[in-house]
Amino acid sequence: MDMKAYLDNAATTPLDPEVIDAITDCMSNIYGNPSATHSAGRNARGVIESSRVSISKLINAKPKEIIFTSGGTEGDNIAIRCAVKDLGVKHIITSPTEHKAVLETAKELAKEGLCEVHLVEVDELGRPELTSVADLAAAYPGSLISLMHANNEIGTKIDLEVIGNLAKEFGCYFHSDTVQTLGHYPIDTKAIKADFLTCSAHKLNGPKGIGFLYVNEGLKISSLFTGGGQERNIRAGTENVSGIVGLAKSMEIAQENMAEEEERIQDLKSYFIEQITETIPEIAFNGDLSPSGSLYTVLNVSVPPTGFNNLLLFKLDMEGVYCSGGSACNSGAAKGSHVLEAIGHPSDRQGIRFSFGRFTKKDDVDFAIDKLAMILKEDGATSRVY
Repeated sequence: MDMKAYLDNAATTPLDPEVIDAITDCMSNIYGNPSATHSAGRNARGVIESSRVSISKLINAKPKEIIFTSGGTEGDNIAIRCAVKDLGVKHIITSPTEHKAVLETAKELAKEGLCEVHLVEVDELGRPELTSVADLAAAYPGSLISLMHANNEIGTKIDLEVIGNLAKEFGCYFHSDTVQTLGHYPIDTKAIKADFLTCSAHKLNGPKGIGFLYVNEGLKISSLFTGGGQERNIRAGTENVSGIVGLAKSMEIAQENMAEEEERIQDLKSYFIEQITETIPEIAFNGDLSPSGSLYTVLNVSVPPTGFNNLLLFKLDMEGVYCSGGSACNSGAAKGSHVLEAIGHPSDRQGIRFSFGRFTKKDDVDFAIDKLAMILKEDGATSRVY
């Protein structure tokens, strides 16, 4: 069988076998509607609530602060739209490198005349400038500050505790898209003074189509949907019971192995940087590369100019290397990455995101680098490829 290297874990991760077992067991045995009053319904409700308790303990939250959603995009939308609709927010402070679930939602609300959007300055690594955040928060107290914990394309991280303290200093609400970091780092909702956090199970070896929104218990928001009172009247619709079970199991497994996995995957990332630099000296990198300032699962490389920039990912795919050119949510879009544009990435180079996960091995790294070097050498894009 031909070798394949899956290095697109920031887009989605393979299901952990233990998660599959938990989901299939639930699907086989828990079939009642959680809103029903009979025993089958009560069993389903019990499974949901035990999962809620389990998840809340892992992030130092209260069970009632966990709202199950379909994933990160829905969670971001609920947080931002309800901040404007229910909390009276008139100004949103965010960055040009945010996920489009944040940027496009904020811009749409501004277009409707419901709020104003203010973009903070970012440095060459894509990190929001703290002075810019502070200046905007001081100018617009009571704003919603929405900044992601780690960038999904280039991996640059921010200090959530610093931003949370800054938000409270100026009476602002604080939302962070933590889709790439929940399950990868310990996160304490109280220490970072968060008002909203988002999670998506499929980023941590759980199922697709399920996630949660953390909502601080002191906030009173209402549903964007009508027709049901589920999830504290914030997210109407019959709950995805087996998905919730899979989410809770994936969070539990991630928590148990968090420190070991961080060390192992960081070693793989460091090895990748070392080997690709030796093999393709013309390679460059986007975002922060330091272990303290970067998401250990993401590495974004800047490839020397080729005669087929737009086909490079396709060529890698044909060779069995699965990776992304920026955000996976932007696949097929004609316009390039807004994140790379914001940090001044050269337009004649292709940015490629390699992302690592629980099942990534050293052989995957070696295979991917060899294939990329081969493709570039055939094109004459590099002057010295070993």
